[in-house]
Amino acid sequence: MAIDIEGRLNEPTVGTRENRLGSITGYNGDLHDLVHQSRCGTLQNRERCFSQSSMCLSMCAIGQLQGIRDIAVIYHAPSGCCATAAGSNTLARQISGRIGAVYRSVLIGSDLDERDTVFGAVEAVRSIARKVYADYRPKAIFIASSCVTGVIGEDIDSLSSELMAELGVTVEPVHCEGFKSRIWASGFDVSDHAVVRAIVKPPKEKRNVVNFKNFYESERPQITAMFAELGVKPQFLYMNSTVEELEHLSESLATVCICGTLGTYLGNALEEKYGVPYVRTINPMGIAGFEAWFRELGRVIGKSAEAEAFLARERAKYLPQIEEVKKDLAGLRAVIAMGPGYTYEVARVLQELGMTVVWAAAWHYDYQYDNKEVPPALNHLRSHSPDNIKFSVADMQNFEVLNILHRYQPDIYFSRHPGSTVWAIKQGFAAMYVADEYLIFGYKGTLAFAKAVRDTVRNRSFEKNLAARVKLPYTDWWYAQQNQAMLKEVV
Repeated sequence: MAIDIEGRLNEPTVGTRENRLGSITGYNGDLHDLVHQSRCGTLQNRERCFSQSSMCLSMCAIGQLQGIRDIAVIYHAPSGCCATAAGSNTLARQISGRIGAVYRSVLIGSDLDERDTVFGAVEAVRSIARKVYADYRPKAIFIASSCVTGVIGEDIDSLSSELMAELGVTVEPVHCEGFKSRIWASGFDVSDHAVVRAIVKPPKEKRNVVNFKNFYESERPQITAMFAELGVKPQFLYMNSTVEELEHLSESLATVCICGTLGTYLGNALEEKYGVPYVRTINPMGIAGFEAWFRELGRVIGKSAEAEAFLARERAKYLPQIEEVKKDLAGLRAVIAMGPGYTYEVARVLQELGMTVVWAAAWHYDYQYDNKEVPPALNHLRSHSPDNIKFSVADMQNFEVLNILHRYQPDIYFSRHPGSTVWAIKQGFAAMYVADEYLIFGYKGTLAFAKAVRDTVRNRSFEKNLAARVKLPYTDWWYAQQNQAMLKEVV
């Protein structure tokens, strides 16, 4: 089997993307070479002698779990590791409020100090869990590890088993030590592993529900109406979901996702363990992506006719408008730097809009997904791109991205990282922060995105004024040295 989920669920930990999927964080070349090496099994990671920044996988794991309603996460970590707790809590409350739900989940840090690091603090976590359960009565408790607890070997597995027997509620260890993987997306897999292992129950009967793995469900009303055309309801994961809803994921008709990087572990695990079909297509961004995604969902659940009828109505409404905006975008040159689930997809969408992608950088690259296949988006891009694309894996290395921008002088830069977007603007480039996962979703989203690109490129006064007043730390000598090195690597 692709995942061997039965054997894997016997273990509290899940393999990192480096070990499980052959993922890498360093590459410099082009699209054709990347696909060729992926298919041939010759792709290897390139190490850096200097690394500027990165991101912790714990934040991805805990951020996913924290979206579930009526649960508690105990993060066994120093206080600094919980710095994002307030923002995540506020975000979850606001999103729950949009659908009239009450968010009662909590994230509690164990506040490890020097003494705890020497002598351990398992008993402190036990006391915290008891207090949390007495005060909040969560439906499930997740005890998450950190770099410190991983290094000193805190036994959160035995602690979780003991607390589950004592409290009578699900208590699951979450092994999300930040040092175990350079790839932050490994945290998505850690949270999925915990949910499938501890929460999801065997099916009793099928329900007219489709699991939808996404981040923040900003298009919940639109997707709910869209799925109603197929006679099904979406179960958004994990934001705003409840433990009771997660228990029934095995009874759904199918699983889809907004991003292949986000959904690979959960989708493949539910398919292998419970027979829930996982829709593996390019992401529902742009025209080709949305149509392929919605058609395959219709086919899987036996509603192809309904899917085609919906697509026909949407095409008639939005395609003429998209074609009109494309006239203003034709020939624009773009550089992209995002997570891999979006880099390939946004590159494809830009080409659909008549733009040229001169360079695409991904924060990491998954050599394969959990079904042992090359990511569908990369294969599609390789087959449909009019030209080869210069490609790199940048691991959030902002200095590499700025060097690329300086060298290629694009008309616009796209990123899903706000800091990277700001630095591009400081260089004087038009830039778009593609924050909302649904910004380019379906025909309507593609039209809105195309208009936003047009508006961004037309009004350049802010970028020009800021660049004229900001002194960057990069010298002409540095740009020249790095460009020569880059040329040698790519050729």
